[in-house]
Order: sequence, then structure tokens, then C-alpha cells
Amino acid sequence: MADLILGALALMLVFEGLLPFLSPKAWRQFFERATRLSDGQIRFLGLSCMLIGLLALALWR
Repeated sequence: MADLILGALALMLVFEGLLPFLSPKAWRQFFERATRLSDGQIRFLGLSCMLIGLLALALWR
């Protein structure tokens, strides 16, 4: 189980690093816009990401 979790974390880091590596300007603009979001909007985005991830895991298994 630990191998699966470490693999998932490693893959997440690869995906998280793609945009700043490929397009640092777009990455910077994204975070500038993200700082203008309200707490509720950020929570909604976080919840949406978690639900999409859980759905993807359920479909994958």
C-alpha cells in the first residue's frame, strides 16, 4: 500500500510541475488570478478536484 501511495504522490508532483516547466508565464498568471478568488471559491475548487479524483479512482479500480 505504501508503494501505491508513494507512486501516486510522485505522479502528482510530475503533473504539478508540468505547467510551470512548460509555460511559466501562464502558471504565474493562473496564480495571480487565484489570489483574487474568495475563500468559498477556493474551497469549491478544492472540493471539485477531490471529487473528480475520487471518481477517477473509483472508475480505475
